[in-house]
Amino acid sequence: MGSSAVIVGGGIGGLAAALGLRRIGWEVTVVERAPVLDDAGAAISLAANGVRALDELGVGEAVRAASRFQYTGGTRTPDGRWLARMDGAALERELGTPIVGIPRSVLHGIMRAALPPGALVTGAEVTEVDRSDPSGPRVRWGGEEGDEVRTADVVVAADGVRSRLRHALFPSHPGPAYSGSTVLRAITEHPVDASGDFELTWGRGAEFGHILLADGRAEWHAVLNAPAGLRTADPLAALRRRFGGWHEPVPALLAATRPEDVLHHDIHELVTPLPSFVAGRVALLGDAAHAMTPHLGQGACQALEDAVTLAAVLAAEPSVASGLARYDAERRPRSQGVARAARQAGRLGQQLDRPLATALRNAAFRLAPAGTAVRAVLRHAAWTPPRLG
Repeated sequence: MGSSAVIVGGGIGGLAAALGLRRIGWEVTVVERAPVLDDAGAAISLAANGVRALDELGVGEAVRAASRFQYTGGTRTPDGRWLARMDGAALERELGTPIVGIPRSVLHGIMRAALPPGALVTGAEVTEVDRSDPSGPRVRWGGEEGDEVRTADVVVAADGVRSRLRHALFPSHPGPAYSGSTVLRAITEHPVDASGDFELTWGRGAEFGHILLADGRAEWHAVLNAPAGLRTADPLAALRRRFGGWHEPVPALLAATRPEDVLHHDIHELVTPLPSFVAGRVALLGDAAHAMTPHLGQGACQALEDAVTLAAVLAAEPSVASGLARYDAERRPRSQGVARAARQAGRLGQQLDRPLATALRNAAFRLAPAGTAVRAVLRHAAWTPPRLG
């Protein structure tokens, strides 16, 4: 009988783990608490490391076909002056693949379609993971059809930033902390005329960015310094007031958005690093292991790296225990390092709100040598995945 895994969470990380383990011949069951897969999250931009991971998972070609490649744009100030230009063609030459932009719902759909029927169980909540059985952890979940218990060789905790499994495995860990920033985002109702494929604009304590999608619409996001839990009755109207004087296409993007499409989430991260990504035969992956701020756009990419690495080491190592130990040794230093870099990027970018500090930052960006922005992206995106097949 072949090896099996139960994966808790049906987001990008959980689906990627399922695809990776399937590629090495494992039987997988993905247990997702949500009864309806609404794929909230607007759209996503994936750097080369994420795209390469998707290639190893067998869905890279389909994702590229549904994406818009991100070649032009950069970083600006609210009056429209450039701080740094994006050279997507140079990145593609260096890394072999461009940055891509894709709606989250489309990405999830491609990944789900690559799984066999019945591999994804929705509307089911994991209530227990019993690690006392030496033959493997026993997972209990409940849903519309009652409780089910499954013994697996490995359990993958991909249940997000507020992971219940992480809390159960590491009860003394403080868990996620509020980053000081909140994010609002949406996809425009119709195509828009925007100047670049991928743009960020930094103001004082605020960032506005957009990516263009394959159908001509755009995904935009606004990241703001704000107290945790602060909400307004009409968030889109508040954004139009806040960003109405910023350069185009910022006002145009907001004007092309329906109020009901705006998503609003406070940004939480694991400031205190986990001591391990493994507990017995349970492996933590994605936000459950290393939730980070979005300031480097690496959260999903790191989850995809986790998934490919987990499958590769379980295929290569002589035992599950040695495979999981190698997974922890390979993934924890890298992903926690990227999380620290994302936090620092936020403090030097979007979160700066003092006039002198923002003026000094802007001057430093304008004076930076040519190619600095490309090298900064390469630092995190130049990752070569292990082969799965």
